[in-house]
Formats: sequence, C-alpha cells, structure tokens
Amino acid sequence: MRIASLHTYPVKGCHRIDHDVAQVEQWGLTGDRRWAMVDADGVAITQRDLPLLTQLRVTPRPDGLLLAAPGMPELSINEPMDGPKEFVRVFRSHLPTPARIAESEWTTAFLGRPARLVWQADAGSRAIGGLDEVGEPVTFADGWPLLLANEASLDALNGWLPEEIPMTRFRPNLVVEGAAPWAEDDWSAREAKLEIGDVVLRAGPGCPRCVVTTVDQETGAKGKEPLRTLGQFRRVGKGLLFAINMVPLSLGSLAVGDEIRLIE
Repeated sequence: MRIASLHTYPVKGCHRIDHDVAQVEQWGLTGDRRWAMVDADGVAITQRDLPLLTQLRVTPRPDGLLLAAPGMPELSINEPMDGPKEFVRVFRSHLPTPARIAESEWTTAFLGRPARLVWQADAGSRAIGGLDEVGEPVTFADGWPLLLANEASLDALNGWLPEEIPMTRFRPNLVVEGAAPWAEDDWSAREAKLEIGDVVLRAGPGCPRCVVTTVDQETGAKGKEPLRTLGQFRRVGKGLLFAINMVPLSLGSLAVGDEIRLIE
C-alpha cells in the first residue's frame, strides 16, 4: 500500500493544489485551509454555498498567497500578522475561533457578496469537530486534520455510478493505492494506525459526504451524483460515507509513492 497523491486547499473551498511532497503538522498538511472567506456574520463560505469557489486558484508564496480567478486581477496577499482580529466560525453551529482579516475588496468582488478573507494565525486555536473548546487542533477544515481516500473504493463506487467521477470530487488530502475496496472502514472502526516513514496517523471516523461531492471541481457545475448512489450503498446511520478522517500522532514528511504500513 502506497501514497497515490497528496493535496491541499489553502483557502477553504478553493481549487486543490497537488503535491509530490507535503509536511505533516499537528493540525494537518502544511498550508491546508489556513485561510477562509467569511460572510458578513463571520461564517465561512464554502462550495456548499458557492460552487464558484472551484474557480479560485491559489499559489502559496513565502508568508502569503497569490490568488487568481476568471475575470479578476491577480492578488498577492501577505499573512496578516498584525491584521484586525475577528472571531469566525467554520459552520454557524461551531464555536468561534480567532482569525486575522487579510482583505475584503477582492474577495467581495470575486464572490459577488460582502465577504472577507481571513487567516488562522494560530493553527492550534481550534479543536477537532469545532464544537469543543479544547482538543486536538485543526485548521479551517470542516472538522478533522486530514482526509484519507482509497483508490480501490472509488473504483467500487464508480462501478455503481451511471458515469464515473474523479477522486477530486471528494477533496482528500491523502489518497492511497494498493488497499482493498473499503479497507478504510475497518481502519476507522478500530482506530488503526498507519505508519508512513516517520509519520504515524490514527484513523478517525468515516466522512459523511455533502453536496460538495456533486460539484465538478474543474467547472463548478452541479449534479446529483455521487450522493444518490452513496445513499443506496454507503448509508451508515445518517451519513453517506466515503473516505475517513485522520489525526497525526507524529510529524514529518510524506511523498507520493511512500509505502504505508498498517501497524494496529
């Protein structure tokens, strides 16, 4: 079993960045979802609200980002170390977490609604799940530091779908190859540990999928799949599961092609 691909999403909801090598920090892959666009109430705007975010291309640079989108001038933005402080929420039901405001003009023009771009200066300031004040840290991800998906499970899902979809629909951080279809269900159930070089990851719960999976990540077009089919074959409780959440237990570097060893 090996790493097939690695991905980050520096601004929550943006187009992915593919990596050959990525660093694992306590709260996830370096640079993943440290930024978000928030509405007038300080709640994160995601592809659930605006599939337009698929068109946001982000290029990391030292101490900041370069933002690009169709019809918009490129924007080079620094990490707002001394920017105005604000408390924001990833979801309206989540606890507020501190952030720094980076800018609003470009973000408002791009989204077509009042919005601000914020940066999570302290990546350890938000706990997994977003509902507790203390716990293992996470960035502006929905709830967990890392999302792992299995290529063989996608192959199985595509066998049920009327038209195949790419893995990009599920916005994973880490994709594995060489595992059996749905092997990740067992890892999740027993909180198994995966060893990848010096990095150890603990399997968390399966990921209940939302309407973002119905959005084409290249065009922003919406459909009904794969949720309709996941509802037939992958309904567990109230969730339609695909991929599993992961928590880093030790830090280090990951690279495409790295061998993965199941140690528990």
